[in-house]
Amino acid sequence: MTRAFLIVMDSVGCGGAPDAADFGDAGANTLGHIALACAEGRADQGRSGPLHLPNLDALGLGAAIELASGLKAPGLGTTGLGAQPKGRWGAATEVSRGKDTPSGHWELAGVPVPWDWTYFPDTVPAFPEDLVALVCKLAGTTGILGNCHASGVPIIAEHCEAHLRTGWPICYTSADSVFQIAAHEEAFGLERLLKLCADLAPYLHAMRVGRVIARPFTGGPGNFQRTANRHDFAMDPPAPTLLDWVQNAGRATHAVGKIGDIFSMKGVGKLWKGKNDLDLFDHLDRLLAEAEPGSLTFANFVEFDSLYGHPRDVAGYARALETFDARVGGFLARLRPGDLAIFTADHGNDPTWRGTEHTRERVPILCAGVGAGPLGLRGFVDVAASVAAHLGVDALGPGRSFL
Repeated sequence: MTRAFLIVMDSVGCGGAPDAADFGDAGANTLGHIALACAEGRADQGRSGPLHLPNLDALGLGAAIELASGLKAPGLGTTGLGAQPKGRWGAATEVSRGKDTPSGHWELAGVPVPWDWTYFPDTVPAFPEDLVALVCKLAGTTGILGNCHASGVPIIAEHCEAHLRTGWPICYTSADSVFQIAAHEEAFGLERLLKLCADLAPYLHAMRVGRVIARPFTGGPGNFQRTANRHDFAMDPPAPTLLDWVQNAGRATHAVGKIGDIFSMKGVGKLWKGKNDLDLFDHLDRLLAEAEPGSLTFANFVEFDSLYGHPRDVAGYARALETFDARVGGFLARLRPGDLAIFTADHGNDPTWRGTEHTRERVPILCAGVGAGPLGLRGFVDVAASVAAHLGVDALGPGRSFL
């Protein structure tokens, strides 16, 4: 019986979204601009030369970038739009009105977001007084720190000393529909932080704020470290997703990385987490040997986004892509006959772009195990329909299979 591996390279977009200008992102291209920076010698920290992704490019990555955005990305490998990749390749366009993690993943799983998310204004303070009062009540504090738009590392650096002195949680948001709380694992308490986020989540979800995110850290001013105990309290998807379709058909489902958080564990049979993306790839390799016939493995690799996209670290992003690609080669070599592997992304996060937020982009679709040839421009929802078709389960969403 066939198996499917749906692998999301978080934020690895390829430009060309037709509505990018609506989001202030006209011209953003995560993969394309990283490749250009590498070819021009602007990303040689810890690596050198053109971006080298031979395994993903052999599936059609370069061709997908060119299809999505018109850019012939230098380097990568040996293929281009006029070459003959060894996999099925294309690019996908999102219709949900967001460029965030839940929107992208839910739509890839067959369920576009039917509502507009709530976003907090880029002002100081960013949060309404009643929300601040609720956070203080639930946390047992007399105030909060932050209360603004920020990235995780700078906001902790700014408020670490005050947080340790007062015990007030560090609360911040971004251009995504999120409410994030950073707190010290020992001084504030990890379980206390997780409970605070869990108790706050229903109130924010009712406001159509997509996620409440616990951001624990250790250490002190000048030497703090964020830990792997991050937890996202996301809204439930608005309808059954690919995970539910597969599980309701009596098949096994495996979630690797953030997938359990993103889908609120709906449709998730077994959850596999790790300290970093290399740990998660170890799980993926192991599931190649252990995943049941007819099963779905749904994986998210977040560090492209969290460690390199938001901090606008072009060289770091390039290194992460090359490390990932090296692991892809061994993974592809061990696919069984009948297995389908799809590599895709949920949005962009162009590290050459202004600001620190996600970018609205198309995403690549790279398929192994189902022959070769172009897929054309597709919708995110077509990914779910195609996985369902491959596994022989009913697709309940609006997508059309490209297999």
